[in-house]
Amino acid sequence: MKRVLLLFGGRSSEHEVSCLSARSVLAAIDRDRYEMLAVGITRDGRWTLTDGDIVTPPGKPMPEVDDAGPTVALVGSRRGPLLVELDEDAGTSRVVSEVDVAFPVLHGPYGEDGTVQGLLTTVGVPYVGADVTGSSIGVDKAAMKAAFAAADLPQGDYGTVHRARWADAPDEVADGLESDLPYPWFVKPARQGSSIGISKVSSRDDLADALAEAYRYDLVAVVERGFQAPREIEVGVLGVRDLEVSAPGEIRPSHEFYDFEAKYLDDSELVIPAEVTAEVGSRIDDMARRAYRAIGCRGMARVDFFLVGDDGGERLLINEINTIPGFTPNSMFPRLWDAEGLAYPALVDRLLELALETE
Repeated sequence: MKRVLLLFGGRSSEHEVSCLSARSVLAAIDRDRYEMLAVGITRDGRWTLTDGDIVTPPGKPMPEVDDAGPTVALVGSRRGPLLVELDEDAGTSRVVSEVDVAFPVLHGPYGEDGTVQGLLTTVGVPYVGADVTGSSIGVDKAAMKAAFAAADLPQGDYGTVHRARWADAPDEVADGLESDLPYPWFVKPARQGSSIGISKVSSRDDLADALAEAYRYDLVAVVERGFQAPREIEVGVLGVRDLEVSAPGEIRPSHEFYDFEAKYLDDSELVIPAEVTAEVGSRIDDMARRAYRAIGCRGMARVDFFLVGDDGGERLLINEINTIPGFTPNSMFPRLWDAEGLAYPALVDRLLELALETE
C-alpha cells in the first residue's frame, strides 16, 4: 500500500480553496490502495497532522486547517523520506510514517509556485504535478505570458507594472498602458490565482485603486486587455511524455467575470462539452499541448482560453495555464475528466501513477 502525503491549506490567500480541494480528494481516494497522511499547513506555515476530517468552522463560509493537531515535518533519512512528529515542548520527535508519494493540493504562492516542489525534490519524494521550474513559471502570469509568446501562442495584449515603477512614475505608466491597450483592462497580481486581487478598469480614473488591490498580493501587476463578452473555454491535460487532452468545457460566469465568488460561492454554469466547431476544438487541443510544453509542465494542468469575436472574425486566444487546478466539487478540471469517463477516484489514481512514473 502506497503512503500518500496530502498537503493542503497553506499560507496563500487560497487557503480555503485548497481545503475544499483536499476534502474532495480524501473523499474519493481508494483507501484499499493508499494510506493517507493528511497534513494541513496553517496560515502561519505550521505543518500539522490531521485525521483527514476537514471541517468548516462555525460562522465561516469555507473550511480551514484545524490547528489542534501535532506539528510534523518532512525529513530525508537513510530509510528514505519520513514524516516526523515533533514535540515542541519536550524537544523530542518520533517517526510517523515513511512517505512514498506526495499530492500537494496547494493553490497560489507557497505551494503552487515551486517552493513546496523544491522541498519535496530535495527530500526525494515523488509528487503529483509540475516540477520546480514548471510550477514557478505557471504561477507567474508575466513569466507564463513570456513563455507563451516564445512558443508563438496567440494571446491578448498585456503589460506588466512593478509597484516601484508605479510609485515613481504613475502618469508615465498610465500613458504607456493607454497607448498599448484599449479599454477595458483587467488588472491582477502576477503571482496569484482564483481571480483574487483582480479588478476591471474602464478608465484611467480606476487604475490607481486596481493596482493598489493587486499590490496587496504581489510586487508585480499584470494589466490585460479586456474583450467584449468573450467565451471562456478550458481543457484538462494529463501526462508526462504522452499527453491526453480533454474535450473543452465552457464557463458561463454568474458575475461579470469569473472572480473568486463566481468560482466557489455562486452558481456559475459549466457546459461540458463546450459548443465549438471541430476546427476550433482541434486548435484548442493543439494550443493546450503547446502551452503545456512551453512552461515545462508535467502530470496535470488546466489550460484556459478566450474565444473572442470581433471584426476580424472569431479568434482563439490562450489565457493561462494552471498547474494545480481546483479539485473542489464545482471545479472544472475533475468535471472535464469525468465527462471523458475518468471518474474522480480514477483521476486521483492516474495522477499518483504519473507522479511515480516521473521518478
